[in-house]
Amino acid sequence: MARPKVGEIDRSSSADKVEKILQGAMQEFLAHGYAGTSMDRVAEAAGVSKATVYSHFQDKEGLFKALIEKLARKRFHSILGTQPLKGEPYMVLRGLAATALDQMVNDQEYQAFERLLMGESARFPELAQVFIHSIAKPAIETISKYIASCSELNIPDPEATARILIGSLVHFVITQEIMHGKDIMPMEGDRLIDALTHLIVNCAD
Repeated sequence: MARPKVGEIDRSSSADKVEKILQGAMQEFLAHGYAGTSMDRVAEAAGVSKATVYSHFQDKEGLFKALIEKLARKRFHSILGTQPLKGEPYMVLRGLAATALDQMVNDQEYQAFERLLMGESARFPELAQVFIHSIAKPAIETISKYIASCSELNIPDPEATARILIGSLVHFVITQEIMHGKDIMPMEGDRLIDALTHLIVNCAD
C-alpha cells in the first residue's frame, strides 16, 4: 500500500484540527452563549493551542460563521440531497417534509443551536443573518424551483408555497420541542405532514 504524501498528511491533520475546533466551539457556544465564549475557551475545549485556533479562524465571529455553514451543509444535504428534486409531487414533498421534521425533532444539538441563535439575534443580528442565508434561503430556493417545475400543481407563487411548507415545519418544532409545548398542544408530526402535502398537491384540483 502506497504511503500518503507529506502534503496529504498535512491536509488531513489540518482538517482534523478544524473539526476539533468546530466541535469545541459548538460545546462552548451552547454552554456560554456567543458573548460568553472566548477563543481561549474554544482552544481548551478543542484540545489545541490558541494559536492553532487563530491559524484557522481569524476571530470569534469567523469561527461562529464557519460553524453555521457547517451545520447548513449537513442539514441541506441530509434533507435535500445533492441533486435537483425530481419525481411525483406528493411523494417528493411528503418525503422531504417527513425527513426534515424527523431530523429537526430528533437532533437535540440543532434545537439547542436554534435556541442560541434566537437568544443572541437581537445583540448580534449579523450572525442570525448568516443562518438565514446559509440554511433557510437555499432550502426555499431549491423547493421553489421544484414546485415551479411541476406544472400540474398549477401553483401561482412557488416561493410563497415553499415558505409555507418550511415555515410550518419550523413552527411545529419551535412550539413543540424548542419551547416545550408538546404537552400543552400535542400533535403528531404525521398529521402536519399529511395536511401540508394535501394542501399543496390539491391546489390544482
